[in-house]
Amino acid sequence: MKLKPLVMLIVLSSIFVACTPPAEDEVSFAIEVTDQLGRVVKLEKIPERIISLVPGNTEILFALGLSDKVVGVTEYCDYPPEAQEKPKVGGFSTPNIEEVVALSPDLIIATQRHEASIIPALEGKGLTVFALHPKTLDEVLEAITLIGEITGKEAEASQLVTEMSNRIKAVTDKTDGLSEAQRPKVFSITWHDPIKTAGGDTWQDELIVKAGGINIAHDLTGGYVAISLEAVINANPEVIIADVGMGSGEDSPLQFTLTEPRFRGVDARINNQIYGIDVDLSGRPGPRIVDGLEQFAECIHPQLFAED
Repeated sequence: MKLKPLVMLIVLSSIFVACTPPAEDEVSFAIEVTDQLGRVVKLEKIPERIISLVPGNTEILFALGLSDKVVGVTEYCDYPPEAQEKPKVGGFSTPNIEEVVALSPDLIIATQRHEASIIPALEGKGLTVFALHPKTLDEVLEAITLIGEITGKEAEASQLVTEMSNRIKAVTDKTDGLSEAQRPKVFSITWHDPIKTAGGDTWQDELIVKAGGINIAHDLTGGYVAISLEAVINANPEVIIADVGMGSGEDSPLQFTLTEPRFRGVDARINNQIYGIDVDLSGRPGPRIVDGLEQFAECIHPQLFAED
């Protein structure tokens, strides 16, 4: 029996559809990934609606080309500029749970600060939360890799990590061989009233070391800690790096180090080696932290890292 042309067309179309592989978004994406708090997080599909509760996380998402999937950020997520156009869900430490829920996210990127109450509250609403908590440059790279894995952006994450790793190596290739005598003492001032500095368990400490310096507060722990003016003067730093861009404080730490009379005899002041660096570059665990490393290196060893 011969098939009529219309019937044959329908049969052939059915065979074609049956043999065509499913679209990428139809393929099962079910995975289990351990976040940086040691929590096993399950995802059933590639996230389409993502909320970031941390500026650094937001920068990672945008760097991986996920801007169209970001549906909410915090009031402090100001980079890249496009992030400021996204709906706000409250502050870094105090996200508004109701506003988060109202945006119907299928993935929320949080951090250790949210572990005690925010994450349980969100998960109690049936939402999926993945936490990043990098404490070193290597862990920042790991965080980018993890975000790529859970969002279907593995290739983009791998490329970004490679680029950042190469830039880090370009710095350490010049500083790893320096003797202790060739490494200047560095004071990183994060605030001026009271004076606070970056201790040995901060990103700034690692940036100082990789950039070829010695952090005068390396033996202090607890993050960003108080230090007396006398202790700084006694340490006699050869380089001072001040955080700038601290909200309404703007460049207050920098101006303090430039004008405080008792710093008059400190080598950094005598030799005009006091610098201001955008705190977002050295304090946010995202792609721009390598920019911070390069700027630290230029300040600490200008002769090694002079611009072309």
